[in-house]
Amino acid sequence: MNERKSLIKRLRKKKPVFRRQESTRYKRVPTKWKAPKGRQSKQRLGKGGSPKTPGKGYGTPKIVRGLHPSGYEDILIKNLKELEAIEPKTQAVRFSTRLGQNKINGFREAAKKIGIKVLN
Repeated sequence: MNERKSLIKRLRKKKPVFRRQESTRYKRVPTKWKAPKGRQSKQRLGKGGSPKTPGKGYGTPKIVRGLHPSGYEDILIKNLKELEAIEPKTQAVRFSTRLGQNKINGFREAAKKIGIKVLN
C-alpha cells in the first residue's frame, strides 16, 4: 500500500500543470485546460518555449490508475452485502449519496468492526 502511495505522490510531482493558452496574460481567461484551436497557435503546434500540452506520454501506470490519493481502490457501497465483499488491505469504501443517514451510520459501525477505511 505504501509503495502505491509513494508512486502516486512521485508521479504527481513529475506531471506538469497544463494551463489554458493566454491564461497567464488575461484575467478573464480561466486557467482550466482547453485545447488551443488557433490556426497559427504556437502551443498547438508544440513549438519550443510554449507551455506544455497533455499527451499520452503523461499517462499514469496501470497499477495506480484510478486509485484514491491514499493508495486505496475507491469502492462505492449501496448495501451491506457489497460492504462485506471488500478487501480491507487494498480497498476503501465510499457510501452512496442515495443512502439515508441512519443506514450510513450502521454501515460505518460495520466497516469499523471489519477494519475498512471509509472515505466519506
